Amino acid sequence: MTPDIHAEKILILDFGSQYTQLIARRVRESKVYCEIYPYNMTVEQVKTYAPAGIILSGGPASTYGDKAPHLDPAILGLEIPVLGICYGMQEMVIQLGGKVERTREREFGKAELLAGDRPDPLLAGLDFPQQVWMSHGDRVTGLPSGFEVVARTDNAPAAAVADAERRFWGVQFHPEVIHTPGGRRILDNFIFTICGCHGLWTMKSFIDSNIEEIR
Repeated sequence: MTPDIHAEKILILDFGSQYTQLIARRVRESKVYCEIYPYNMTVEQVKTYAPAGIILSGGPASTYGDKAPHLDPAILGLEIPVLGICYGMQEMVIQLGGKVERTREREFGKAELLAGDRPDPLLAGLDFPQQVWMSHGDRVTGLPSGFEVVARTDNAPAAAVADAERRFWGVQFHPEVIHTPGGRRILDNFIFTICGCHGLWTMKSFIDSNIEEIR
């Protein structure tokens, strides 16, 4: 029997990052189906799509800006695992009652990621310190209730945060780029360990599934 590739899928909400397509490529390379939709997808549309997990992309805006793109806050009440990347992390933090402020200097380039006080499933299997790629001018300065810092850098005290009970994770760095060597492991930890996907998708299975639907 051909596996149902649409039973396990990741939804990527795009906030305008230059790396959004790369996030999708990384997910598909791990044999999990995913699609990219605009950030303003409604909670009802997300319910209909029924993803196993949601990734919030980065973006060039500041969450506190007058024209900043914002997530439908009701999406965070669907009990679906969420991974926020860069702006996506900051947007999640703001929506849940945390605080984001401008950094004194924009950070762009390699940074050394240091582990938090206890293990976290998103970072499982990584050796520390771990090289990561930063590209941001804002940072999280206040965590929402239930969140904790699970990794930091010298310039980003909240480089990775988590509310494991509600299955919310965020990273200030970019796990999708090659300059973050452990990024594939981080994305796989989210996709497989946290979201429970199994890696059923290939281009052949996608084609076969669509042929079956046509028949």
